[in-house]
Amino acid sequence: METRGKRELGRLGEEMACGFLEAEGHRILERNWRGSHLEVDIISEAPDGLHFVEVKTRLAPEGTAPEEKVDGRKRQRIGAAALKYLNGSGSDREVFFDVVSVLFDGPRTEVKYFPQAWIPMYV
Repeated sequence: METRGKRELGRLGEEMACGFLEAEGHRILERNWRGSHLEVDIISEAPDGLHFVEVKTRLAPEGTAPEEKVDGRKRQRIGAAALKYLNGSGSDREVFFDVVSVLFDGPRTEVKYFPQAWIPMYV
């Protein structure tokens, strides 16, 4: 798939992820938040705290589940971005790291939510 098509697919997946999260009671605070070279797809607020959400969007058939594409390096980068965001926001809310996967399969779309997908290690 060409770059423009991938970008459009990713944007559509993020739209669907935001709608899903809002239906789950989240309020979207930021989309594609950037702090220097770091980025978080979605930052949302829910009654339990702040959620830093990575969105993975794919077309079926897909050999690897989209949520499995969030590897250790990506988790470290999202953790660093979250720390930068929190340092600038002054928030003392509980923080969670989630994944939303969006799989387009012809006319069918599957959205899966993985709350608390990982806990970053800060040393």
